[in-house]
Amino acid sequence: MLRILPLKFGRVYRCGKFLFIVALFVILLMNTHNLFASFQRNELTDRRFIGLNKCPACFGTSWCRKFMNGQVTFETWGRLRFLDFFNVKNVFFAQYGEPREGSRRVVLKRLGSNQELAEIDQKICKRATGRPRCDLIQAIYKTEFARLNGDVRLLTPEVVEGWSDLVHCPSQRLLDRLVRRYAETKDSGSFLLKNLKDTERMQLMMTLAFNPEPLVLQSFPSDEGWPFAKYLGACGRMVAVNYVGEELWSFYNAPWEKRVDLAKQLMDIAEQLTNNDFDFALYLLDVTFDNFAVGPRDGKVIVVDAENVIVADKRLIKQNKPENYDIWYESRYEECDKEACLSFSKDILCSRVTVDHNYYAICQNLLSRFATWRGTTGGLLHDPPADVVKDGRLTALLDECTRPQKHYGRFQAAKELREYLTQLTQLSSTNR
Repeated sequence: MLRILPLKFGRVYRCGKFLFIVALFVILLMNTHNLFASFQRNELTDRRFIGLNKCPACFGTSWCRKFMNGQVTFETWGRLRFLDFFNVKNVFFAQYGEPREGSRRVVLKRLGSNQELAEIDQKICKRATGRPRCDLIQAIYKTEFARLNGDVRLLTPEVVEGWSDLVHCPSQRLLDRLVRRYAETKDSGSFLLKNLKDTERMQLMMTLAFNPEPLVLQSFPSDEGWPFAKYLGACGRMVAVNYVGEELWSFYNAPWEKRVDLAKQLMDIAEQLTNNDFDFALYLLDVTFDNFAVGPRDGKVIVVDAENVIVADKRLIKQNKPENYDIWYESRYEECDKEACLSFSKDILCSRVTVDHNYYAICQNLLSRFATWRGTTGGLLHDPPADVVKDGRLTALLDECTRPQKHYGRFQAAKELREYLTQLTQLSSTNR
């Protein structure tokens, strides 16, 4: 009986696999005409496909000329529309070309699923007309997205507080930075709203409410050393960012020396986002192997999904002095039956000067033996060499960083872990 069950399961699996291939073949045959048409036309020049027809209920127009001129084209598989069924996140790979510079790979994002985009349309219509369907272009002028139109001078905290993670606890200094660095206007550089057209103000508000990732990339740009992908531009409801490289998950079974280097960079990112000269603490709320990528040439680790980032202004916290503001906050480790879980309080992240959240998130979800992703356990630093195992220091530091046993133990463990990973990296370089 024990032998028959595996045989039956194997037959069922092979039969299911065969039926899936047949079904996919049938779909291809039924869509043959559309298949050839998809390869012949560039849908990124279609106003409706990229959502340009919905502006100003969109994310921007700075790259529209490039889209309309055919300078942005889907890569091969991205042209097959029936594959969109599997592309729930609406993230596409494309080629962007300049006449004298050649082409390069870029990433296109709709910033949400089709359902999420449909829901924001319905919300706009309901708030403006009370009905789920309407003329979106007219309706947006009757919503909170139009509150900044006219003679409003500044984007202030009371207007947008709580709209998204980025502005869960916004300071005026942060909002001035968002407006001053807003890339979807020709006259950026001033924190005064008078330099933005009404349509640009509504696009800014729409982005802030729906998915503020573009604003994070613009306000904390890679050109200034921040560990985020470079923002390129938008057209309608399609945003373009620089392609960084393969996702971190691709390096899960890379050679030990490579994984140590990546782990050190991840801890450096945690430190930079927590403590920097600008006194902005950027807390990563969604930390998974898919949300980081590695550059193919420089091997640099970059955050490629910045939708869920809280920005706390440490200067404002020190000025307002909320209760326990100067007491170090330790994030709690909690058991979870799902992958990539994190325990945190947004309000506490916004009201303490010293917080260990980023160290906790990186250690628990990416590096330590407690990390789980796609059915695996052990984290990026799994299966260390025998001498590292014998030394025992790495395991002890990762455990303390994830599940601290000492008071304020994670702060010290994170510091020592960065130093230890640096030593291992240097040792690897010496032995080459």
